[in-house]
Amino acid sequence: MDNERWLLPDGVEDLLPPQAKRVENVRRNLLDLFERWGYDYVIPPIVEYLESLLTGTGEDLDLLTFKTVDLLSGRTMGIRADMTPQVARIDAHSLGKPGIQRLCYAGTTVRSHASSIFSSRTPISAGAEFFGDASENADAEIVSLMIESLTIFGFSSIQLNLGNVEIFRRLIGGLGISLSDRDRIFQAVQKKAINELQEICKEIRLPEGESSILQSLPDLCGNAEILTAANKLFSSYPDILESVESLEKLYSIISKRYSEIDIYFDLSELRGFAYHTGVVFSANLKGNSEFIAKGGRYDHIGGVFGRDSREATGFSIDVVNLSDLLPNEEKSKESVLVIPSFEGFGKGLWKKTEELRAKGYIVVESGEPENYEWLLRYEAGEWNMISGKKI
Repeated sequence: MDNERWLLPDGVEDLLPPQAKRVENVRRNLLDLFERWGYDYVIPPIVEYLESLLTGTGEDLDLLTFKTVDLLSGRTMGIRADMTPQVARIDAHSLGKPGIQRLCYAGTTVRSHASSIFSSRTPISAGAEFFGDASENADAEIVSLMIESLTIFGFSSIQLNLGNVEIFRRLIGGLGISLSDRDRIFQAVQKKAINELQEICKEIRLPEGESSILQSLPDLCGNAEILTAANKLFSSYPDILESVESLEKLYSIISKRYSEIDIYFDLSELRGFAYHTGVVFSANLKGNSEFIAKGGRYDHIGGVFGRDSREATGFSIDVVNLSDLLPNEEKSKESVLVIPSFEGFGKGLWKKTEELRAKGYIVVESGEPENYEWLLRYEAGEWNMISGKKI
């Protein structure tokens, strides 16, 4: 067992050079971008009481969260698997300011299991949350910021995916069926399993009209033309038409701002159904089905923290995954090795070292000469740079 002390758990890994530097550069650039858009940076704790971490998030996050007991209070604590609930708590309770609030974050999360075989159990997440505005303009701002979070790194072949979970929520809510039947329909819609959906509708004896609409939902995916089809399908559901209209307004704004990106609609996309309340969105690169960033609206979150319900929308990015997609084009800094000299010690060496570091050189005072581009040697009463290849 002693020879396995260096092993890490499955899905947990070190970030080594040069990857760690790329990840940190991505994190810094994202936070600088968020600041330019008016988002204030917050740093939530990595652990807090479980009920705060899981408020309004549904069962999925509960299963992802490591639990432990606080020896001081005896209460159950959780290690955060998602930072959005923490930021919502900060908005609602720690800050508690009236009106609009924009907050951003970046930090490591810890998950009991990875979301896919290619995912880490300790992802570094960065994101932005917009509180206090339920309008399409707020959705457009946060979606635009998500897109900008990719374009600043040179990505151009971006596909934006839009949906609205409120369509399914309102449709299923009017059927008067049990929770177990609702969950079965939910799973079938998510999988776009139309035949399975048809069998469920027959089994629970849904009226033909509602059954037909449910079975049509998985086909409502594609370009903006499907919004026209959705308006026709839900013509007798005025509340659902409002949800479709919100997508139309959002599409109108985003398509004018970013005419070069592809926008794809999927009205049966129910990701985050347990806590999302309206528009959901994600972004991926064309030809790659893995999401780079994702988010959505989650109104009424503040009420559980002792405050009036707050409108909220936001998104998050896996910083490590994003950095792995970037080309490694950064020019490495040239390195300098100081050659020890008893005669030259104290004669301007520190000043010369500071000057070189200020110019962008990496300066070290021990090592093997063949590993460095330059050598700093004391000759003829002064410190001079010579090529490492001369030794």
